[in-house]
Amino acid sequence: MKLFDLSGKVAIVTGSTRGIGLAIARALQDHGAQVTLSSENAEDCARVGRERDMLAIPADVADDTQLAALVDGTVRHHGGLDILVSNAGITGRPGPFASIDMDDYDHVMAINLRSQVRLCNLALPHIAARGGGTAILLSSLSGLRGNGAINAYALAKAGVAQLARNLAVEWGPRNVRVNAISPGFIRTALSAPLIADTAFMQRRMAMTPLRRPGEVDEVAGAALFLAAPAGAFVTGQNLVVDGGTLISDGS
Repeated sequence: MKLFDLSGKVAIVTGSTRGIGLAIARALQDHGAQVTLSSENAEDCARVGRERDMLAIPADVADDTQLAALVDGTVRHHGGLDILVSNAGITGRPGPFASIDMDDYDHVMAINLRSQVRLCNLALPHIAARGGGTAILLSSLSGLRGNGAINAYALAKAGVAQLARNLAVEWGPRNVRVNAISPGFIRTALSAPLIADTAFMQRRMAMTPLRRPGEVDEVAGAALFLAAPAGAFVTGQNLVVDGGTLISDGS
């Protein structure tokens, strides 16, 4: 068995024109998979698709019709589907639940949780039809810890981890594995202002045993493991990639 060989496999990665999603798409492609990348921005999809020689299908994950077109277009082009990585998400407005804007709440839940339910319902039958495969759902460290300001986002991400467990039970008999990944503080364009904030970084890194932010390729490595033969007996898990923040007492 070649533990990380994805030759002949077909993958969809949402939210994959930048950051963690792009790193995952690159890792899967570099190990042999044919990857469909996707984001809601058609121009970004076209540009990254050209750069990486990947099929690019724009999709707003809040739109059921566009999700169906993403799955159908991939299956039609590549002949099937083996790997789904549901990464697209938004943070929403920070603040306590006591002052939450319910329209923003609905939007965050639609993008971060409902879309993953819908996309899995569309994709997993195709994966099962190929004899089995895997779905990887991007959750978050925030879904495992209490926080006074990360409201709907954390709630949705906790739901994503539970979705992975439920789907693992539902689809396991058809050889479909479903897992979640919960990144901690990762160096991305979105986190750049926080990384530039010395006081914030001193506090946050004191809570992280490895004393540094994670890198997008380190999250991609976890996704590669879960997608590849190396992870063939792993399902229903929430793999935390956080440098130890979750288990630390801050000392």
